[in-house]
Amino acid sequence: MKKVKMLDFDEQNKIIKKDIMKAVERVISESNFILGENVKTLEDGIAKYSKASYGIGVGNGSDGLHIALQAAGIGEGDEVITTPFTFFATGGAIARANAIPVFVDINPSTYNIDANKIENAITKKTKAIMPVHIYGQMADMKKIKTIAERNNLKIIEDAAQAIGSIREGIHVGELSDAAVFSFFPTKNLGAFGDGGMIITSDKEIDNRSKIIRVHGSKPKYYHHTLGYNSRLDELQAAILNVKFQYLSSYNNSRKKAADFYTESFKEMNIKEVITPIEENSSYHVYHQYTLKVAKRDRLRDFLKENGIDSMVYYPVPLHLQPVFKNLGYKEGDFPHTEEAIKCVLSLPIYPEIDKDSQNYVVEKIAEFYKNVSN
Repeated sequence: MKKVKMLDFDEQNKIIKKDIMKAVERVISESNFILGENVKTLEDGIAKYSKASYGIGVGNGSDGLHIALQAAGIGEGDEVITTPFTFFATGGAIARANAIPVFVDINPSTYNIDANKIENAITKKTKAIMPVHIYGQMADMKKIKTIAERNNLKIIEDAAQAIGSIREGIHVGELSDAAVFSFFPTKNLGAFGDGGMIITSDKEIDNRSKIIRVHGSKPKYYHHTLGYNSRLDELQAAILNVKFQYLSSYNNSRKKAADFYTESFKEMNIKEVITPIEENSSYHVYHQYTLKVAKRDRLRDFLKENGIDSMVYYPVPLHLQPVFKNLGYKEGDFPHTEEAIKCVLSLPIYPEIDKDSQNYVVEKIAEFYKNVSN
């Protein structure tokens, strides 16, 4: 039985290991472990890559969202519109900022927030929109930007899964007040531990974010605001600077793997499988390759029995999470989201995945539906 992992870093790490070790040894020899040159180099590089003016390295993507909200002036009692179909960190960051998450249903084709429904959710308390570029495809930022300008709202992009993504010629972070990346090891640009970055072209948000990440201190030991200890580690930045050189190649390889899956499923003509949809001149970086399938849980068990990893991102939407019960949402409020959580399934995808593995995955999925229909 063939084994297909959700992610396999072995080949990638073999290629870059020597350069990684040199970078780590350089940090050790220089003994500059906190906010040194490696962090600054990565901040500048990621900002330039993303068409932004500034980068702020932070401890992780979750802290990045929280810090960006605080730096943008979002606080107690403010409402922030976002999607319920996302990792908990999105809503968690809003709540940690003492603001109120307000959810809007998704576009059922892309799983991103439905920009056409945002304006109906705006109230006098609304201060920001936090779109999430789920699975690696950008939300409709041009429309979201128009809505934000019309209503004098801030935009903070949750781009944890979407570094390098482009839509209609617009890069992540270009149209917002700030965007946040995660460098969690499984991300398209992953560290060897936690890490994150805020990008912005707003000098005030840049300044405030850099103060907030060091306990709200400027100058040192003088605190005019409450902040956090959330700094991107110098060792992680050194590793990321090596991997950053390969990011475009990694993303292109993911795109090729995704295209191969899509063409293979098309040839198989499995009516129970709907492949990902790319829309409006999008460059989808495929952090996940996510199908919409019938009999999802049975299929997942079958794949596991045949040595194939798969994941459900995400089984419980934010509006139904117990911790957000006080917000007053109930089952049925967001039908597209609630449909998606029952049928999405993400398949193994990473830059080095081989076609034999992908063929095996597709063939086993075809076998499953052939057997259940007989």
